[in-house]
Amino acid sequence: MSKCSLSAISAGLLLAAGLVFGQAPAAGPAFEVATIKPAAPLNPAMVASGKLHVGVSIDAARVDIGFLSLSDLIRTAYRVKTYQVSGPDWMATERFDILAKMPEGASKDQVPEMLQALLADRFKLTIHRDSKDQPVYALLVGKNGPRLKESPPDTDTPAAAGPDGAPSGPAAPAGGGGVTVNTGNGPVRVSGSMEGKGMVVSGGPNGQTKMSMGPGGTMHLETLKMTMAGFAEVLSRFVDRPVVDMTGLKGNYQVAFDLTMEDLKNVARASGMMVPGMGGAGGEPGKAPADAASDPAGSSIFSNVQQLGLKLESRKQPVELIVVDHLEKTPTEN
Repeated sequence: MSKCSLSAISAGLLLAAGLVFGQAPAAGPAFEVATIKPAAPLNPAMVASGKLHVGVSIDAARVDIGFLSLSDLIRTAYRVKTYQVSGPDWMATERFDILAKMPEGASKDQVPEMLQALLADRFKLTIHRDSKDQPVYALLVGKNGPRLKESPPDTDTPAAAGPDGAPSGPAAPAGGGGVTVNTGNGPVRVSGSMEGKGMVVSGGPNGQTKMSMGPGGTMHLETLKMTMAGFAEVLSRFVDRPVVDMTGLKGNYQVAFDLTMEDLKNVARASGMMVPGMGGAGGEPGKAPADAASDPAGSSIFSNVQQLGLKLESRKQPVELIVVDHLEKTPTEN
C-alpha cells in the first residue's frame, strides 16, 4: 500500500472519529469490569486487509473500544467536541484498547458516564469545567448566499454534490480492501482504493462520503448529507482554532471540498495519529498545529469554504472547556 493510500484511509478514519456516540444525556453506573491495554500502532498491512481494531463496538453488555486516544476518551466521556478538551499534549498520542462489561439493565447511552468513572479510577483523571473567551472562526453565509444543494430526505443515492451544488457522479465502488470503524451508533465503513476510482466512507449521520485523489496529492471529498454544525466540526480539524456554525442554515446539505496533503498532515498530527509518510504527532489535543491553515487569503480551506458561498470570520466568544487537572499516562493494573 502506498503512503498516499495509507494517508487517505487514515484521513477517513480521523473524519469518522467524531461519530462515536450520540448526545442523549443519561446518568449511568460504572462498568462491572474493564481491561485496558496499550493499542498497537497503525500497521499498513492491517489497513490494507481491513482488520484494524478501531472505534467503538457495543454488543449487548459488551463494550469494545479500539485505538482511541485519552483525548478521544475524555471527549466522549464528557460529551464535548475535540476543541473543548484542554490538557497535556501526550493525551492525543497515548492510545488504548478497552474491553468492558456494562451492568445488567444499562444502555449504550450510559457508556459516556461509565467512561468518566473508568478514567477517574484507572487513569486518576481529575478535571474542572471552565469557560474562556477564545479566538474562533464563525462559519457564516457569504455575501451572495450559499451555493449548496439540500440533501433529499433519507437519501441512498450514491451521487454527491460538486462545488456548484450539482451532482458530480457515482460514488466509488466498495472493494479493494477497507476498514470498518465501529461506533456506538453503528459501523462506519471506509472502502475502495485510492489507486482505483476512489474511496467511500459509508454510514454515520453524513451518509456516504466519497474521497478521490487529484494532482499533487489533493483529496476531493463529497458528502451526501451534512449539517452546517457538522461541517464546522470537520473544518475545526484543519484550522488553528474552533469553527462555530453561525450560518443559520438548517437541515442537511451536499458538501464538496478539497484538502491538500498538507491539510491531511495537519489533521493527522493534531490527532496524534502516527502515520507513515505524514510526519510526527504533536500539538495540543483538539488544536491544529501552528502550521495549520490560519490565513484566509492564502489557505486552501478558506478558499474552498468561499466556493460554497460561505466564509470563515475571526471572532472571540466564550468556549466551555473540560480542563484536565491530573491524568496518568499508564492505567492501574487490570
